Amino acid sequence: MALGLRPGVLALKDGTVLRGRAFGAAGSSDGEVVFNTSLTGYPEILTDPSYAGQVVTLTAAQVGNYGITEADLEAARPAARGLVIRALPEVVSSWRAERSLEDYLSAHGIPGLCDVDTRALVRHLRTAGAQPGLLWSGHPGQAPDVDALVARAATLPTMHGQDWVTRVTTPTAHAFAEPVAPLAGEPPVFPVLPRPQVRPHVVAFDYGAKRNILRLLVSAGFRVTVVPAATSAQDVLAQRPDGVFLSNGPGDPAACTDMVAEVGRLLGKLPVFGICLGHQLMALALGARTYKLRFGHRGGNQPVQDLATGRVHVTSQNHGFAVDPAGLPPGLSVSEVNLSDGTVEGLRAPGHRAFSVQYHPEAAPGPHDTRHHFLAFRRMVLGLEPEEGLPS
Repeated sequence: MALGLRPGVLALKDGTVLRGRAFGAAGSSDGEVVFNTSLTGYPEILTDPSYAGQVVTLTAAQVGNYGITEADLEAARPAARGLVIRALPEVVSSWRAERSLEDYLSAHGIPGLCDVDTRALVRHLRTAGAQPGLLWSGHPGQAPDVDALVARAATLPTMHGQDWVTRVTTPTAHAFAEPVAPLAGEPPVFPVLPRPQVRPHVVAFDYGAKRNILRLLVSAGFRVTVVPAATSAQDVLAQRPDGVFLSNGPGDPAACTDMVAEVGRLLGKLPVFGICLGHQLMALALGARTYKLRFGHRGGNQPVQDLATGRVHVTSQNHGFAVDPAGLPPGLSVSEVNLSDGTVEGLRAPGHRAFSVQYHPEAAPGPHDTRHHFLAFRRMVLGLEPEEGLPS
């Protein structure tokens, strides 16, 4: 795959301009410019619905070397609105590859930018904060109008107050029955299930759910029904489920007021487990507050400490908002914290039979340190005592 000499530009809202070489689809796309520090997993990152409305910068030195494989994708199409990388290899080298990264982005109308000093861009975003930007990808020989791009970028809205969930949620309720398929030689995902003959029914709110989260619910022994984000508590209870799952998703949690209200109507009636945006919506429903982080947590190397056990886990994360630990309502407590900045990574509400984590225990991509939360949820749903040494 010989790369053509196509010009490309990234213009940030604060006037910063980075030039590079375009790949993927020609055209322009805007969104909040963020960075992810994972060394691998670009197919999963691009298709994670939590990246809706964002242009993703990857800090790995080379991206695209193992191509794209359908089995790795977290959704039917990319959610990220653009991709910024340092180096795009001309050769795809993997026996699993079904197409190149450039072909995949082109097919879905997503522009990319390579040959960018991503180290400088990430340092700027860490200092100035994640911010809106405009990625322009030209045709060969086409010259960008940089002044016009900068002017357009200056008018872009921030992520504050934006509800992106309604753009990524499933349109209809449906059953999901696909378990995790370990690669050859890998051990089983969950070697021992409590009462394996029982398959409790869980309703999973799709706020932008990743496939691998749903797969792990299935592998943990649940019968899963996925429902649209706007589903009412009344409709959920009518299905007589044994538990409720609140998925990850994009945007500002405080903008999802109707969803927060419906979660509030379910808490205390059924066991509830939330991940990422679901964690934030659960917190809001119980009376907590959320706020925007300067540049967020995105990557597969975030250290988190469980306050009950003292155990430290390496986690996969993707979020720009967090729960404010100040003024938590009675009955809601912090269970895990980020060791890099002290932010809230887990919440427990025992009186409501509810718990949540800010990170992604399904870890696609990332380490598998925290998959035990799916089994903890199963034990909660079945009314079993927590497994010794693991969260309840």
